Amino acid sequence: MKPLEPKANPHIEALQAYTPGEQPQGGGWVKLNTNENPYPPSPKAVEAARAALADGGSLLRLYPSPDSTPLREAAAKLHGYNANAVVAGNGSDDLLNLLIRAYAGPGRSIGMLDPSYSLYPVLAAAQGATVVKVPVKSDYTFDTAEVVKCGAAIFFLTNPNAPLGVAFKVEQVKALAAVYPGLLVIDEAYAAFAGETCADLPKQFSNVVVTRTLSKGHALAGLRAGYALCPLSVAAVLHRVRDSYNLDRLAQVAAAAALQDEAWLSVTVAKIIQTRRRLTDALKALGWKVNESSANFVLAEPVVKGGVASVQAAESAFEFLRSQKILVRRFPNHFLTEKALRITVGTDAEVDALLAAAGVWTKG
Repeated sequence: MKPLEPKANPHIEALQAYTPGEQPQGGGWVKLNTNENPYPPSPKAVEAARAALADGGSLLRLYPSPDSTPLREAAAKLHGYNANAVVAGNGSDDLLNLLIRAYAGPGRSIGMLDPSYSLYPVLAAAQGATVVKVPVKSDYTFDTAEVVKCGAAIFFLTNPNAPLGVAFKVEQVKALAAVYPGLLVIDEAYAAFAGETCADLPKQFSNVVVTRTLSKGHALAGLRAGYALCPLSVAAVLHRVRDSYNLDRLAQVAAAAALQDEAWLSVTVAKIIQTRRRLTDALKALGWKVNESSANFVLAEPVVKGGVASVQAAESAFEFLRSQKILVRRFPNHFLTEKALRITVGTDAEVDALLAAAGVWTKG
């Protein structure tokens, strides 16, 4: 008798998986599509990982700290928290998943701005939770009252917003936290490139969590490390649903060392912001419309000389750049992004290549 094909849970069968940015095979690509930091990480982070591999890597035979104590203590010291209020994750995506696992599900929806990080609905669907979207307005602001009345058990506020690149003022977020009737999660993946942060709000509000990743500012996307700053009660809940040993030994010590190297971060972020300014100004000089960004990317609407921004122009520019082995990202499913390309701020040489190709396309 032939065995029956196993069937997943119905809500998993219906789930559409998250689509990450293209990871090209082979060399020669200018990769400006996944918002990676273009510079090597802190030498102190690299040295910490090497030290963990000493003696022929003998420490790798042992389990790492089950709750990522080195990373949690470094993050607590950096932000002025009790280490018990910090939860570490395998990138901040892991923490977003833990938060939804603990606070959402059937009958308990998640909320998000629209547009925002497209992983949220995928994580919600995996837990059988519905999604409520509050639109970002055409001036790139959001209505606090609309967020409050959305009815979601947990609301994700990406700040700075991806893919728009705009940052919301701390005072507005603080005002929202004071009246939001559920858990407010402030996803600060790009906070290193913004002028201010909401990192202190979980000290002031029992319903606020701030998530951070070391993939962007700290150039450790390949190690997968992040952390959440939480009220103590929320941290305790997340530890109940967290996988044991959810960060490996190398990630824990490298991430901890990276957080301690504030001088490296300051210099590297300053370089990226300077290049962001140059990229923005140069694209505007070509006639492209560019958002003022608070992240390590810009959202730009391509315009052929003498033309106007359009979905067709964005598609054409995307394909032309790809033909030149330059990768950027498109988000065609929202009126605020359908005419645009999201372009990571790379090295000066990578940005020069992008600008040269953009100039050729613009001239037609």
